[in-house]
Amino acid sequence: MVLGWRRKNNNNNHKGVKPNVEVVIPNHFMCPISLDLMKDPVTLSTGITYDRENMEKWFDNGNCTCPVTNQIVRNFDMIPNHSLRIMIQDWCVENKQHGVERIPTPRIPITRFEVSELFRQVKATARGLDQYGCIELVMKMKRLGNEMDRNKRCIVENGVQDALAIAFDAFSNDSIERNVSVLEEILSALNWSFPLQLEAHKSLGSKASLTCMVWFLKHQDLSGKEKSIVALEELLSFGDEKHVEALSEIEGVYELLVEFINKRISPTITKASMSVIWYLISSSYPYSEKMKLAFIDLGLVYFLFDILIDSEKSLCEKALAILDSLCSCEQGREKAYSNDLTVPLLVKKILRVSALTTEHSVSSIWKMCKFGEKDDERRVLVEALQVGAFQKLLLVLQVGCDDKIKEKTTELLKMMNPYRSHLECIDSDYKNLKRSF
Repeated sequence: MVLGWRRKNNNNNHKGVKPNVEVVIPNHFMCPISLDLMKDPVTLSTGITYDRENMEKWFDNGNCTCPVTNQIVRNFDMIPNHSLRIMIQDWCVENKQHGVERIPTPRIPITRFEVSELFRQVKATARGLDQYGCIELVMKMKRLGNEMDRNKRCIVENGVQDALAIAFDAFSNDSIERNVSVLEEILSALNWSFPLQLEAHKSLGSKASLTCMVWFLKHQDLSGKEKSIVALEELLSFGDEKHVEALSEIEGVYELLVEFINKRISPTITKASMSVIWYLISSSYPYSEKMKLAFIDLGLVYFLFDILIDSEKSLCEKALAILDSLCSCEQGREKAYSNDLTVPLLVKKILRVSALTTEHSVSSIWKMCKFGEKDDERRVLVEALQVGAFQKLLLVLQVGCDDKIKEKTTELLKMMNPYRSHLECIDSDYKNLKRSF
């Protein structure tokens, strides 16, 4: 006797079956999790068959048991149940006149063993400096990964990034100009596979690899520039001081980063360039202060104000984070003092964009007052009061902030208070004078 489920005309639509058609679907054709007709039936070590997509979601959510038996599975291998899939396809064909669509034959996912072999082959082509062999393998890897998400996860999680980084280092060491095609392909694959795994850091952060990425920033088209700057951003995000040091020593890198922020040729390049600058100047690398001075001399402070005038949230946060850092040194504060937009823009961003922009705006104003000359301090405080900083700072304390910003905000309010009384007197005298006329 074949058990079945009789489909009602109004509810419970199942995948592969058109609505308003009454058919009987055998129970063993339906996934026990979703009760939908299985498209890609796979069997676990417990002997129970499920649809692959539903089972992958089950495991991705942290479960390690069989949903039906509740037994702990011995492994996460899912064996394709070809016999059942063929039976389902035959049943679909037999019921075609009732509106049932035949399920397509699913692609076979890549296995860990295939990925390991791909890893070995990529490393072999890198050792032999085989450009065309490496390009073919990288394109194959991307093609497999784009077929389904499971393939991409399997490729990334099983060490292919390490092989790609090794290959990138090897071809960069040999000759950038001669190997530009394969280096482009590898960098594209690395971008495709981000976030970067820890194992790939050493090779991608080598002097040769970094020099190649900077060369791409100078000489490649927009797409090549984007991939290079995103790779640099990803690499520096791990906070390895060796990478900061190696990148900072490459000739022309400061000029390139500032030029990208000034010209803003691409949103991706602008954001990534700002992130790279932030990682450079905020590092504990001994020469980070020299890096700040180099960026200041290249006019970075002025370009940051251009961004702050009219940019979206992410760019504002990055620009203010960099400005806050640059205001830690005297030369940075001098550039800020000399720009008439500095104080109005900083006050405007308080409680306007995000908590992060508020934090950096308050911190920048505080540094300009705390560490500047007396005349500079007075001018900043008076100008801040004139554009409504006192009320905004009171609101910052009311809405809540971390202890460090709370301390700076309180100190700023105390510094402003004497000037506030003076300004109120001037304002009162002006109003009285105006009434007398």
